[in-house]
Parts: sequence; structure tokens; C-alpha cells
Amino acid sequence: MGVMRNRGAAALVVCLLAANSCGRDKPVEQEPEPLPAPSYGEEAENPEVFLDSMEVGSRELYASRDAVLAASKIPSGARIADIGAGTGLYSLLFANAVGAAGVVYAIDIEPRFLKLINQRTADLDIGNVVSVLGRDDDITLPPTSVDVVFIADTYHYFSNRASIMKSVRDALAPGGRLIILDYTLDETHKDDPKRAHVRFGRAGLINEVQSFGFRLVEEPDVPGLSDIYMVIFAKS
Repeated sequence: MGVMRNRGAAALVVCLLAANSCGRDKPVEQEPEPLPAPSYGEEAENPEVFLDSMEVGSRELYASRDAVLAASKIPSGARIADIGAGTGLYSLLFANAVGAAGVVYAIDIEPRFLKLINQRTADLDIGNVVSVLGRDDDITLPPTSVDVVFIADTYHYFSNRASIMKSVRDALAPGGRLIILDYTLDETHKDDPKRAHVRFGRAGLINEVQSFGFRLVEEPDVPGLSDIYMVIFAKS
């Protein structure tokens, strides 16, 4: 980027000198072209700090990522769908957990996030993460193609939950697991503007997800999580 700025500055100097050589009263006819915008995610002197600053959800999900990974119990060779992958925080963790025999589908409806994930996996030489463009009502994966679906700080954003959860259930293999992390919402948070986008608390989410063809199997107590809870379902 510094080289581009220096070239732009040099071009401007040349234009000004040319104008002066033709007379002070003659205006400069051509302005230097503006610098192109940096590619999305091009910050990267410190990837850890950049990832933390870009995380759209709770800082708890970043700080407690190792504990969340442990509670998720991801086996080697598993096929995982990370729904609402965002910056790829958990997609990259899952990629290491499943190993070369597994695969992680990083799914998001925002193409810029997928571009960022592709950039990060290329930089880290990670070959088992596949970026997938989702839709508002469909995670766009084939039937029985994954063993685990992971949804962190995303469920409350679904506008058509019945349709998208049907696509989640269809994509899960028999006996597959659905892991959801979402915000706690109770009397102590009802007037918190930071929770305004959260539709319901743990009990409401569990009831709704079970109505979509899932069975609650575990509510792990994850160290470091207080504003966020974790629930795990099985495909009924």
C-alpha cells in the first residue's frame, strides 16, 4: 500500500511540474486517479487482533473459543457446517479439530466474509474449509452431508427460521448434532438495548428448535460464557 501511495505522489509531482513548464496560468487538466480501496480484510499485521476487532458477535465467543471447542466435542474426520461463519473464527478452529479427513463448510450470506475466510485459509495453508454462500431461507448444503451444524450468535438473526431449520435438518446425517450458542435473555436483560435483536431466551429457543424436528441432548456449562449459553440437539 505504501508503494502505491508513493507512486501516486510521484505522479502528482510530475503533473504539477508539467503544468508549471507551460505557464502558471494554465490549469492542471488531469487529476491523479484515486487509490483503489483495499481488499476486504486487508489489515493483517496482527491477525489475532484483526480477528478480534472484526468479530460481530460477543467478545465472549472469542475469549472462550477454546472452551467452546472443547464442549463441542468435534471428532476427527467430522463434516461440520459453521452457519453464519463471519470472520471464520470457529471455522478455522474446527478445521484443525477435524483434520485432513474432515471438512468444514463455512456458510454465510455475506460474500465479503467468505472472501475473508478464503484469504485466511490460503494464508494459513488450510485446505479443508469450503466457503458456501447461504440464503436467507436455506443453508444450501446437500441432504445428509454433515455430521454437525454449528450456529453461534446467528440464530436470532434468521428471518425465516422454519425454512432455514428445515434445510439444517435435511443437511444433517442421521444422528447428527446441532450446536447453538445464543444470548441469554431474562428479566435482568429485558431492557438492555444490546439484547434488542434477541427474540427469546433459552427456554423459548429450545422449544422452537425442538418443534423443527430436533431433540435436546445437552446444555453444557462452558467456562467463560455468562452472556451466552450453549445448547446441543440431535436430529430426531
